[in-house]
Amino acid sequence: MRATLGTILLAVCALPAASAAQVREPIIVVDGVPVGLSDGASVNRHGVDAQNPVSSAFRFVAQRQAKNITEAAEAMPAEKYGFKPTPAQMSFGDVVAHLIADGNDYLCSAASGQKGPERPKFSGTDPKDKLVAGLKDSFQFCATALAAMQDAQLGDSIPFFGGRTATRGMATLITVADWADHYSQMAIYLRLNGLLPPTAKRATQ
Repeated sequence: MRATLGTILLAVCALPAASAAQVREPIIVVDGVPVGLSDGASVNRHGVDAQNPVSSAFRFVAQRQAKNITEAAEAMPAEKYGFKPTPAQMSFGDVVAHLIADGNDYLCSAASGQKGPERPKFSGTDPKDKLVAGLKDSFQFCATALAAMQDAQLGDSIPFFGGRTATRGMATLITVADWADHYSQMAIYLRLNGLLPPTAKRATQ
């Protein structure tokens, strides 16, 4: 169960092809469950959305994944934050700590051009409360940083991982794929501990 980059690209590219008035949210399937708005809300395509379809879709996915990933972090009991399926894998706490700094702070900064926040270093062995609070703060940074993002910036060159150069568009796609990858990872860890992931739990309500 891994959401692929191709799945994300298909969902994003499908947005501009809908009617000029409104489109329904893209359907992204994670853990076998469609990830969508439970209230049936739609995305308005007027004004800035019509001018910036990719950036608008990015903000939309960011909002949904912030909810899914944060709820997954809250659902895992504190005593299970050290859980890892095999010794070679990241623990659940490691995944959350990674998402804060290397994920949200770094990638949302790269995609948007906004300077990332200075935070104390997080470790997978930190208490659950500290990690969840840091995760929420990092998603708030993403929301603030991405608010003014425009499609015209997507071709801008930026320094990226490993001393490479990439475009903001590439950083955008990698950020979306990173969220999908780590949410599916968290969902598997929850299921291995007898717990339903947030998206699956909503589907049963």
